[in-house]
Amino acid sequence: MGASAKFLAVALLAGSLAAFVTDDQGGGQGGMVYTDDRGVADQPFPGDYRAQVLAFLRTYLNNPVGIRDAAMAEPVQRTVGGRLRYVSCLRYNAREIDGSYGGVVQRAAVYVDARLDRMIEKAGDVCAGVAYAPFPELEKLTR
Repeated sequence: MGASAKFLAVALLAGSLAAFVTDDQGGGQGGMVYTDDRGVADQPFPGDYRAQVLAFLRTYLNNPVGIRDAAMAEPVQRTVGGRLRYVSCLRYNAREIDGSYGGVVQRAAVYVDARLDRMIEKAGDVCAGVAYAPFPELEKLTR
């Protein structure tokens, strides 16, 4: 393969991967997209949503050990980016790299086809009015 063919292959790969990483998925809500969204409105309920969030946060957080004040709401249907999706909201206080606590943050996990699709970091409107329950599994998270 010539140098120009290699460059083209790398450029195409980078372009296809860039389609899944975004700072704005509609409605001004930032996040990262992990699955292909077919756009269907009749989404299945994510039965293992707690396990999916735990697996994601184990790798997402700089220090997943020692989380405090963890709470999570059951998934409810909300409109995100113009599409009806299941969303589960969570709050937690995670340790920073230096071991200090940065304060409680609120996130929204968005599911497509019952799989975690993205985490919305500015979840204010999406999580308005949800009922939180303790999430002790998150407080027991390890690396």
